[in-house]
Amino acid sequence: MTDTTPTSTLSQLGVSIWLDDLSRERITTGGLKKLIDERNVVGVTTNPTIFAAALAKGEAYDAQVATLAAKGTSVTDAVFAITTDDVRAASDVFAPVYEASDGMDGRVSIEVEPGLAHDTAGTIAEAKRLWETVGRPNAMIKIPGTAEGLEAITEAIGAGISVNVTLIFSLQRHREVIHAYLAGLEKAQAAGIDLSTIRSVASFFVSRVDTEVDKRLDAIGTEEAAALRSKAGIANARLAYRLFEEEFATDRATALLDAGAHVQRPLWASTGVKDPNLPDTLYVTELAVDGTVNTMPEKTLEATFDHAEVHGDAVRPNYDDAQSVLERLEALGISYDEVTALLEKEGVEKFIVSWNELLDTVTAALEAAK
Repeated sequence: MTDTTPTSTLSQLGVSIWLDDLSRERITTGGLKKLIDERNVVGVTTNPTIFAAALAKGEAYDAQVATLAAKGTSVTDAVFAITTDDVRAASDVFAPVYEASDGMDGRVSIEVEPGLAHDTAGTIAEAKRLWETVGRPNAMIKIPGTAEGLEAITEAIGAGISVNVTLIFSLQRHREVIHAYLAGLEKAQAAGIDLSTIRSVASFFVSRVDTEVDKRLDAIGTEEAAALRSKAGIANARLAYRLFEEEFATDRATALLDAGAHVQRPLWASTGVKDPNLPDTLYVTELAVDGTVNTMPEKTLEATFDHAEVHGDAVRPNYDDAQSVLERLEALGISYDEVTALLEKEGVEKFIVSWNELLDTVTAALEAAK
């Protein structure tokens, strides 16, 4: 394909484009392979909402659902079988990308059950079960970056499992996630595991920060508040990248990198704009910087391919401005800690709702197949 499209420009800059969507239809029709060939897509992220949507439409799952129903499979076991089959098949589609990138990309993420977000032991057990069941080296297990998730991240990494840490909203939590990753690498090293086989990303959510902060700015109603609309999410993510650079330059991190480990790349999640007045590629172009992943809904991916204007590194030159944005928000009485804590809580709750919707969808499908 041409190397002058915005998506290829992003790729050349060092941004890995992952699709935030998956369905069996995408896999079996060749649609996923087409995105690799034509849109520079080098990975996939999934969540319960995505699987619920996939199962609710089309006939791609009918045969498997009928087989599971005939066996009397429970709904939770059916969800596990269906989703791990999709992730395994998608991982096979991305195997050439995985090989070509020496394991950096070609990744397909699957999430532990959201209800385990505050259950450390349960998360560890589920992460290991998912990893073993998918059985592909280019899979990634999504673990939420809650306080309880930190130990689970360390244990999973320590067992040689590649992890996508999700639902990160605050800089402090991002720092804790990086430390959990480094602790996991140290455990893996002590166990004799080849550190070069372990990969991780830290999924830092963007647009949801703007949605919550802008609501508070609108309530304040001043010109100063209006001037800060839709700036918090990008500022927060830019400072997360600065934190990433600082943490992986420490002696502790450097020693592990020298032993063959990889950095835990920042991944920009929630990159579809929620405000229709904003440019539809805002969270792509303004967070373009090497060594990152941007996971995009298909609508954002197509907008990026069609008309995104990528002008090189949009992050490092803007650290001071990003810091200023957060300081000005605090001066207006908008508490950064309060906003990010609320977003983490709501993020877990939303995924639990989606998980229950997925269970309901599969329950209905199993009943209809009997």
